[in-house]
Amino acid sequence: MFPIDPAFIATSEAVGDLALCHVRLQTDARYPWLVLIPRGNKLRELEDLGPIDRNQLITEIVRAGVAVRALGLAMGLGVEKLNVGALGNITRQLHVHVVGRRGDDPAWPGPVWGFGAAEAYEADVLAYGIATARKSLGL
Repeated sequence: MFPIDPAFIATSEAVGDLALCHVRLQTDARYPWLVLIPRGNKLRELEDLGPIDRNQLITEIVRAGVAVRALGLAMGLGVEKLNVGALGNITRQLHVHVVGRRGDDPAWPGPVWGFGAAEAYEADVLAYGIATARKSLGL
């Protein structure tokens, strides 16, 4: 297992592993939201990945987008727009957020980061969300 920044452990739940990335469900019930964390030590920037891994990351982002749409549909949070971001200003480990957005979500049309407090999932809804994401990703 490669090291995962503790911030991810505190704010998300493991979904599984794709060829390159460890996938986590962000535990904010306001948005269908997956985080992709490329496995590797000391990865901070996209440029730290070689060309093959960068291409693989794009493929996995697209797969995660499909899964976020499925997750949104399953949870009654239809996705109108996907937001994809690799910020890393606070959590420096390379990661990519894939967030499902809709016109009636709490932060629309602004960014989700720093908007209000995360809303926890109920345990059964969280389990269902993880299962939905796994199924959509083929895990």
